[in-house]
Amino acid sequence: MDNQYLQELISEARQRDGGLILNLDNKPAVVVLTIDKYNALVGGLPAEESVSKAAAPQVEQISPASPAATQGKKILVTGGAGYIGSHVARKLLASGHQVAVLDNLSTGKRENVPSGAVFYEGDLADMNFVRDVFASNQFEAVMHLAASIEVEESVRQPERYLENNAINTSKLLSVMHEFGVKKIVFSSTCALYDPAGGRPLSEESPVSPGNPYGHSKFVAEKIIEYHSKYSGVAAIVFRYFNACGCDFDGLIKPTHASHLIPNILEVANGDKAQIQVNGNDYATPDGTCVRDFVHVLDIAQAHELGLKFLSQSAGFEVFNIGTGRGYSVLEMINATAEVLNRMIPMEIGVRRAGDADLLIADPRKAKTLLGFEPTHSNLQTIIETAWKQFKQN
Repeated sequence: MDNQYLQELISEARQRDGGLILNLDNKPAVVVLTIDKYNALVGGLPAEESVSKAAAPQVEQISPASPAATQGKKILVTGGAGYIGSHVARKLLASGHQVAVLDNLSTGKRENVPSGAVFYEGDLADMNFVRDVFASNQFEAVMHLAASIEVEESVRQPERYLENNAINTSKLLSVMHEFGVKKIVFSSTCALYDPAGGRPLSEESPVSPGNPYGHSKFVAEKIIEYHSKYSGVAAIVFRYFNACGCDFDGLIKPTHASHLIPNILEVANGDKAQIQVNGNDYATPDGTCVRDFVHVLDIAQAHELGLKFLSQSAGFEVFNIGTGRGYSVLEMINATAEVLNRMIPMEIGVRRAGDADLLIADPRKAKTLLGFEPTHSNLQTIIETAWKQFKQN
C-alpha cells in the first residue's frame, strides 16, 4: 500500500475511536474503529466477510461486566493475574471502574483474573502487542504491577530482572506516550532501600539496593521519574513492604510460594516436616530478619487512593506502603502456630543471599497525602485469610 493511499485512509479513519494502529513511515499515525472495518476499507470486503480474515488481538472477556463496572475510569492493570495485581483489579472493579488485565501468565494464574475484567495474554516486551491493547481501549491510567520479584532468583539471573522490570517498564511508558495516557501507578519495593538505613524507613531514606531485584525496581522508578519530568506523566510509585494475606473468599491463587507465610503454612498443613529459617545471626532482637507485613487488601486500597490522587495532582510521588510495625521470622512462625493451634517445627539454616536485617516502613506520607490507613494488616487477619487461601488452593 503506498503512502498516498494510506494518507487517504488515515484521513477517513481519523475520526474513529478504538481498534487497530495504522503505521505511516514506520510510525503510529492513527487508530481505526475495528479490525473488520479496517479490512473492509483496505480490501473492499463487506465487513461481515472480513471478520474471518482479520487477526484480532488475543482478548478474552471473562464475563459480562456488572452495571457498576460500566462506569468510572478505564484502567489497565499489568500483571493483573498475579497475587497483588488480581487483588488490585478486584478492588478497581468493585469501585466501579472498567478494568483490562495484561499478563503473560509466566507466574500469574489465569483463574485470578476477576470476572468483569477484559484479559489480554501477552508480554510487555512485545511492543506491537502492547500497542494493539492500547489501540483497542482508551485507558485513563495504568496500574503497572507486572514484574519478576524473587530476590534469590535475581541474584542468580540479574540480567533477566533488569530486562523484565526496568526495560519493559520503559517500553510500556513509550506506548503510553504514543497514545497520550498520562497516569501511572507503579509497583515498587522496599528492597531498594539501603539495608543499613535504619528504621523506620521513609521515602527519603538512603537508596542502595542489596540485590538485583531492588536495583531493577529503582532503575524503573528513575525511568518513570524522567517521563514525569519531561513528558508530563503523572506518576505514583508505591514501595511495598511485605505483601501478605488474601481476600476473605480465599479464591486468589498464590503465585509465589517461596514467600515466608506460604512456607509456614505448608508446615502447618503437614506438607513439609519443618520450616527452614534462613539465618539467625542478623542484627535484630531474636537474630532473624524483621519485616513489615501489610495485607494485600490494604495494598489494593492504596491503589484506589492513588488513582484518586492522580486525578487531582500531577508530577511524581513516592509512597511507602506498610504499617510501621515489624515482625521477625520467629514471631511470624509463633503467631501462625497460635492462630491455627498447630505445631510448626523449624530448623535454622544459612543466610539467604540479598536479605536485609530489618525493613520497616514509615507510612506517614501515604497516610497524610493519600488517606491510607491499613485496616486488615493485623496478624490474626493476615494468617486466617492466608490459611483460607492455602486450604482452597
